[in-house]
Amino acid sequence: MADLSRRALLRGVGGIGVTGALAAMTGCGVPPAYVEAADRGSPDRSARDHRIVFANWPLYIDVDDHDKQRRPTLDAFQRRTGISVTYTEEINDNDEFFGKVSPALMNHQSTGRDLIVISDWMCARFVRLGWVQEMDRAAQPHVAKYLDPLLRTPHFDPGRRHSVPWQSGITGIAYNRRKLGREIKHTSDLWKADLRGRVTLLSGLDEAFALLMQGNGVDITRWTADDFHRMTDQIRGLVRKGHIRRFTGNDYIKDLDSGDVLAAQAYSGDVIQLQADNPDIEFVVPQEGAELWAESLMIPNLAAHKRDAERLIDYYYEPTVAAELAAWVNYVCPVPAARDVLASSKDKERAALAEDPLIFPDDAMRGRLAIARDITSKERIEFAKEWNAIVGL
Repeated sequence: MADLSRRALLRGVGGIGVTGALAAMTGCGVPPAYVEAADRGSPDRSARDHRIVFANWPLYIDVDDHDKQRRPTLDAFQRRTGISVTYTEEINDNDEFFGKVSPALMNHQSTGRDLIVISDWMCARFVRLGWVQEMDRAAQPHVAKYLDPLLRTPHFDPGRRHSVPWQSGITGIAYNRRKLGREIKHTSDLWKADLRGRVTLLSGLDEAFALLMQGNGVDITRWTADDFHRMTDQIRGLVRKGHIRRFTGNDYIKDLDSGDVLAAQAYSGDVIQLQADNPDIEFVVPQEGAELWAESLMIPNLAAHKRDAERLIDYYYEPTVAAELAAWVNYVCPVPAARDVLASSKDKERAALAEDPLIFPDDAMRGRLAIARDITSKERIEFAKEWNAIVGL
């Protein structure tokens, strides 16, 4: 099973650089990179050229235990459909990948890829810039039927017309219950005196801000600039007092495991792996709520095989296929119906995954999850500057 967090690799920390420059230009009312809807498609070759170029993150698909070059679910799709899939693990960082494909997209050229997987906060930029195509849901009956209702209406893409979650996850709190000697139920529990100098927060703006706002009672589906500044004032004060040990990528895993840190802002997918070696580590969705996020499939402009790409997306929403993928990657499955497939497995380890709330959140947990409103291009420069000054970037 995968042991490397997708969220650990995204390190966008606010979008300064290529994305920041575009955001600044767009924020000034000059959208030089925007592509009109009429200019996004190209003649589709799917009927005569059965192949797809699919760009994804490393270790984000099932592989055969005996042959790491084989990907069972993808191999089965190719056998069933006759569509050849060129699968590349080329996405290691959202901003890096943005920089790789943006020259083609802003100049109305093909990226050479039919399908990409990027984090939803980056998906928001692609949608705003008009860089991805609207999907034909009539050709995707499994997506229409089985996509988790919690993931259907993100702020950046109402109705998920341009994106479909590949896998999902939760940004919550991980802590060592035995060493701390008490439960954590609220985000405010992190600020108690017994955790001074033993807490870490995530360094990336897009990864960190929502949970911290939720701890202040904010509805993150419609947060405001005042909510953001109230949160940063709070965190700035905690940094001054030495309460926050440091800001991290996914290296908080080592700190938690060693006991140097007792509580950390954390990703659910990381904690599943950590718990296998250290059962004292617990993951909590605070009573005030936690952020539900996804990395999503998108079809970039001028993709040559749009219909075949839509077909592959729909295939991964068949509950039996979604269950196979979930059993390997251990993230929140965007297909709740896959739970029954795993529960019926004769393999006890696979069947147990159906009861893991970090793969299939229970009703109580689901009621506390929300998708945050994304940071707009107009807000990003100011907010990133403020956040990065606190983090020390």
